[in-house]
Amino acid sequence: MAAPLSDSPLSPQSQSPLTTVAVVGLGTMGTGIAEVLTRAGREVIGIDISEAAAARAVAALESSTERAVARGRITERERGDALARFRTFTDLRAAADADLVIEVVPESYDIKQQVFRELDAIVRPETVLATGTNALSVTRLAADSARPERVLGLHFFNPAPAMKLVEVVSSVLTAPQAVAAVTDLALDLGKEPVAVGDRPGFVADGLLFGYLNQAAAMYEAKYASREDIDAAMRLGCGLPMGPLALLDLIGIDTARTVLDAMYAASHDRLHAPAPILKQLSEAGLTGRKSGRGFYTYEAPGSATVVRDALTPLEGVATAPGRTVRSVGVAGSGTMASGIAEVFAKAGHRVVLAARSEEKAQAAKARIGKSLSRAVDKGRMTVEAAAETLDRITPAGSYDAFADVDLALEAVAEDLEVKRQLFATLDKVCKPGAILATTTSSLPVVACARATSRPQDVIGMHFFNPAPAMKLVEVVRTVLTAEDVHATVRELCGTIRKHPVDCGDRAGFIVNALLFPYLNNAIKMVQEHYATLDDIDAAMKLGGGYPMGPFELLDVVGLDVSLAIEKVLHREFRDPGLAPAPLLEHLVAAGCLGRKTGRGFREYAKR
Repeated sequence: MAAPLSDSPLSPQSQSPLTTVAVVGLGTMGTGIAEVLTRAGREVIGIDISEAAAARAVAALESSTERAVARGRITERERGDALARFRTFTDLRAAADADLVIEVVPESYDIKQQVFRELDAIVRPETVLATGTNALSVTRLAADSARPERVLGLHFFNPAPAMKLVEVVSSVLTAPQAVAAVTDLALDLGKEPVAVGDRPGFVADGLLFGYLNQAAAMYEAKYASREDIDAAMRLGCGLPMGPLALLDLIGIDTARTVLDAMYAASHDRLHAPAPILKQLSEAGLTGRKSGRGFYTYEAPGSATVVRDALTPLEGVATAPGRTVRSVGVAGSGTMASGIAEVFAKAGHRVVLAARSEEKAQAAKARIGKSLSRAVDKGRMTVEAAAETLDRITPAGSYDAFADVDLALEAVAEDLEVKRQLFATLDKVCKPGAILATTTSSLPVVACARATSRPQDVIGMHFFNPAPAMKLVEVVRTVLTAEDVHATVRELCGTIRKHPVDCGDRAGFIVNALLFPYLNNAIKMVQEHYATLDDIDAAMKLGGGYPMGPFELLDVVGLDVSLAIEKVLHREFRDPGLAPAPLLEHLVAAGCLGRKTGRGFREYAKR
């Protein structure tokens, strides 16, 4: 049982600054943490049972600090000081005088508890003991210690020198003074500490690993290729890495351990490890560290991907395509005008048709403003902008699509509206014209069945803003002709977009992976586990995301997000995909995000 805080060795009067830190476990993460500490002026005692691991840690620190000098981030003298502050040992007794011990040993209760038991007999009573776990219970580790009030979690992110986030994890047994001491240390290291409670995955990994697991399951089901899944999330969401490449970097065995712990705590099917993770890890194909995981690498530990039997061969023959010179875009909103701009910039004649001549003219005027901004920023010349705008013909009737080679709709995300439009396109478009929908959540085949030529119908899901976003999800139905698919893929290249193939199911690739992650973030707030600001900070600083989940939800629109969540839940019938009640309540209250001035946050009126 923990001693009363007034009698605790961690009382404010006796708690000394954390100037000497022992790091137990000198793998990639332990070495990275040691570098962060030495460069911030701390004396670091590196401990590993392997002399070879200790030697590699010293070599890695020398190499990393040498690069930092070459890039002008530190001076040669600072490098020398940092190296002098790092000493390595193979015996835990070297930690006897440490103010803080951070263990970064393998994710096993037995191994970590053994380390803590040995440290109990070695370190001073006031020494703080921190676990670097991201999957195991800090409370369970603390309860097994002789002084549980000084045990907490200190979760750095890889690579530790670059990533700003540190999750400070306290249990019900942790003394506030211990939390305060390591929080002050994290700030002094130039990190952003986020205080979180003790549950598997904490904030960042709790959201990240569910998403990674779904990506692995998507690949295992042969829904999309590994390259297309990764490209979709990089180009569609602005993520620094695709999910399968990230699993290889983290380690597939590590991911499986984290997911096992999360599932044991939540019993949420989204956290039940995809079978492929077990198969790969038990085969020793654990990612970069083994030289092969979802991808094959030049050598164990290398980041260089090499060709293997699973890599799509270059120059594979496809069905002969159709010729697309002119394009019809149906709609007058932001997406329709953006898509029309994309095709016109690429040299296509574009008919921009809406329900009235006035709406079509307004959409063309919006494109004119977009092109003017591009000219002002030096992205195109005045002449090129004028030529682009001249290629766009506004029309108040879909009859204007009679001669187009491709008719693409970007109207309201309502299935009945789209069905009616496709029935109209079927009548007005010439034989052989490709009919495409930009839907992000509705079944493409339902649009196809509204026509007499379902073989000519395909999905082309652009991302907003269409002129800037490089991704297009190319969605084939079971009825889509091969030459239609080949044409659309080739066409994406001519308009400077990156096509990814996916089947006709709810969410395609991006939304099917993105929105469950956003929904889980809402559940964290709903359960009072963490604040909006802490979750957004965790995902930006710990995951490298361009926006936190609540920033993104408010931009997308809470009503739009709720509609997509409902479609996913309806299609996959997974209880874990049910929209979070908090999201439903906000939408019912009219709090839809930035467009209404209030969503998860409030925004100044324009």
